This record gives sequence, structure tokens and C-alpha cells, in this order.
Amino acid sequence: MDMRLAGKTAVVTGASRGIGLAIVTALAGEGMRVVAGSRTVSPELKETGAIAVPVDLSTSAGAATLIDHALTELGEIDVLVNNVGGGDGGEGQLGGFLGFDDDQWQQAFDLNYLSAVRTTRAALPSLLRRSGAVVTISSLGARMPHVGPITYTTAKAALTAFGKALAEEFGPRGVRVNTVSPGTVRTSMWEDPSGYGAAVAGAMGVDLEQFLAGLPAATGMTTGRLVEPAEVAALVTYLASPLSGSVTGADYLIDGGSIKTV
Repeated sequence: MDMRLAGKTAVVTGASRGIGLAIVTALAGEGMRVVAGSRTVSPELKETGAIAVPVDLSTSAGAATLIDHALTELGEIDVLVNNVGGGDGGEGQLGGFLGFDDDQWQQAFDLNYLSAVRTTRAALPSLLRRSGAVVTISSLGARMPHVGPITYTTAKAALTAFGKALAEEFGPRGVRVNTVSPGTVRTSMWEDPSGYGAAVAGAMGVDLEQFLAGLPAATGMTTGRLVEPAEVAALVTYLASPLSGSVTGADYLIDGGSIKTV
């Protein structure tokens, strides 16, 4: 299916690996010109042909730098994908609410919430001129806050609310804003030996491979498998395209059936 994105422009944050890398690959495959922001520029990101910008998006300066670079390279921005997130690594993430101090809360919100606020604010004048689209990657944890570190899931809940508010304000002015909330995706968060999944597996007294094999069932995924990054990227591509022109203010779950409520 032709997504009618060829020749259009996009900015993707958190683009060096996992979901972000899959999104860059998918959008570039549709013929889009993509500026990709991340702290590090991976070899895989270079291979996509995107314009890679090494930048720390947990800072105000980082967001401004990325969008300034994109405007210089692209002229205008048709699509912004707020994907950057993290701070859910293994070490120090399993202690519960009392295990997090103010600095850890601030770091989680800077990366998982305020990065999107700052990047969107910088990109909006261009998006308004282009009647563009914003797609923000939140998390299943926004609806099920107990499934991850409280700092991370609370920041993601704020991010989901942010998307709803933006859609209401800027929809009448031609900018569509939607959110994608993935469940358990096959990324380094779960598969890295030093990541969050490994920490949970260690706390349960099982090895990582055994933990990952049982994770779909443990999280209620009726598909029986983890979500693939390319599947999330396909949904983002649709929401970025003119084919979804009447979709705005939505929050799409892609969780393998984990959420059972209406």
C-alpha cells in the first residue's frame, strides 16, 4: 500500500536502536527524508540513510538543536515522531516508590516526558505551516503503572495525556496528534543482560532466557509472543500518513492483547 509519504519530511527521536530505528527504517522506506536524533549514532542508523544528529534530548538545548538542524536540512517538517525514552534499565529500578529520589524522578521525566514537550514545541511552527502530524510513543505502562518502574510509567502516563491535550488544541489548526502505546516489545529493555528484564529475571531467581520465554504468558499476551519493533513502526507509518487523515487524539495499543478492558 502506498502511504503517500514519498518526498515528505520527518524527525524521529531516540532513533539509534529498537523501536526508533525501526521507525526510521520504515519511514525512509516510504521515501521520506528523515532527520534522526539520538545520543549515539549506531552503524544500523547510518545504514538507513537518515540524517543522524547526535544529541541529548533529555535537555532543553538538545531538543532545540535537533529541530534547528532538521529545519536547516529539510526546510519544513511534515511529521514528528517522539520516540525517545528510557531510564528503565535494570540497576536501581526494582526498589519501588521509596527507592527513587528527586534526581531519579527528574531524570525520568526529562527523558520520557519533557523531551517530547520540548521537541514538539520547537517543531510546531513548522508542523502548523505544513498541516503535519505528531506521533508519540508512550507505553502500556501508562495504563498499567505497576508493570514497570514507577518513575517511568508515571512519566509515560503524563506523555499520553500530553498527546490528548495537543490533539484538542492543534487539531482545529490542521495538525494531527496521536499516541502509540506498545506493550512488551523485543528490545534491549528486555533482552539486554544489563537491562530491566535481566534485573526482573534475577529478582525472580531465573535466567534471562527462561524469563523471556514466559513473559508473553505472564503479561497476558494472547498472541503468545513479544511485539516486534517493525510492527510498531508500521502503525506509526500509518498514523503519519495522509491515509489516517481523520485519526487524531487516539492512543493505539499494540500489546499482543495484554489489556483486557474495554
